Order: sequence, then structure tokens, then C-alpha cells
Amino acid sequence: MNIFITGTDTGVGKTVVTAGLAAVMQSLGYMMGVYKPVQSGAIEKNGELIAPDLEFVNSIDSNILTKTSYNFKAPVAPSLAAILENTKVYKNRLKIDYEYMRENCDFVITEGAGGILAPVAENFMVRDLAKMLDLPVLIVARPDLGTINHTLLTIEAAMAGGIEVSGVVFSNYPTGTDDIAIKTAPEIVTELSGVKVLGILPIIKEIDGNEPGIAEALIDMVINNIDIQELFKIKIPKLSL
Repeated sequence: MNIFITGTDTGVGKTVVTAGLAAVMQSLGYMMGVYKPVQSGAIEKNGELIAPDLEFVNSIDSNILTKTSYNFKAPVAPSLAAILENTKVYKNRLKIDYEYMRENCDFVITEGAGGILAPVAENFMVRDLAKMLDLPVLIVARPDLGTINHTLLTIEAAMAGGIEVSGVVFSNYPTGTDDIAIKTAPEIVTELSGVKVLGILPIIKEIDGNEPGIAEALIDMVINNIDIQELFKIKIPKLSL
């Protein structure tokens, strides 16, 4: 199953989760693709703008096919970035580029920008993009105080748009915490929404995909902490490297 990854906010760990999931599936023998429809905060290299999110994915596994449709330099909402750079985001181009990825990969992970209601273009939000591509969403949440509200709001916004929610992954979870709010958040989210928590990733320090051993460590972390079989609807005889 192809999936769309969104977050309860910006900076919650979507790209790390995306890269980890793609690398795990690639290591299991699937041809993986990661599609970033719109990248804000693109960086300039060799005279062109590139997507740092996709650069990170490729630093973890260079065999993963990656593609972005629009790279914007301004680190703001895509719709505003497009205006600032005098560019129009065409929905049809997003659809065509996604279909290209789907035709050339076994599975495609599409990573949104910001949260599910972040504006991509005029009257077109991340939620609308996921709906247009007919993809279920995986929500990445942080385990801080307030995450129950943010996660439930994201789930409701997705469902109100007619989008299936595959599950929730909590990232940067402080293992062994005594904070009752953090410890009970995953259970409460499932209880109140009916949506499964498919994974709880421990705290991931700022990582450089080019650092020796990082790719293997991330793959191992994802395999041991996210229900890959449930997420991608596949059967894996043995989840270990």
C-alpha cells in the first residue's frame, strides 16, 4: 500500500520517519520511491534548488527513487512560497509526477509539507493533495504535552476530508519517561479516535545520513518500533536484519 505521511505540525520528524520506512522496505527487496510534491526551504547546490528532505532520504539509501515537483527557497507554507517566487503550483503536475513514481516503484511514500491543513496552493491544502492522490495518511506526532489535542485534530481533519487514517507514529519519544502525560498519550489517542498507534520511535538525535552506521541504526530502529506489516499491508516472515 502506498501512503501519505503528514504531521501534527512542522518539525515533528516526518522526514526521518519517511526515510526510515523507505530504507526498511528497500532493504526487504522492494523498489521504493519517496515523493515530495512541494519542498519549502530548498537549498541551492551547483546552481539549482534541491530538496533537503529528499537529500536526507538518499543519504540513508541512494537506491530509493526520489522526486519533487516544486522546490521553493523560502521556508514558509508552500502557497506563500509560490507567491514569493512568482510561481504557480499546478495540481495536474503533482498528479502526473506521483503517477510516474507509482509506475516505477513497488511502493511510494509521499511526504507532505507541514501539517494536514497547510496550504499548498490557492484553496488547496495538504489534505486535498492526499485526497487527490487517493492515499491513506500516516500521522507523525510528537509526544509533548498537548499532543493529544493536536493528534486528534489532525485525525478529525483527515477524516472530514474523506481520507483514511492508517495510523499514528509518535516520534522522539523519551524512553523510560515518568511524565504521565507522555506515557498515556498513545493509549488515549487510540481510545478517543479509534486510530491505531503503529509505532513509537525513541528520541532521535540530529543525524547525518552520511555518518557511518546511521543508515543501519535507523533501519533497525524502524523495524523494531513500527508495525511495517500493518502499515504497508504486507506479510514479512521475519522482521530482522
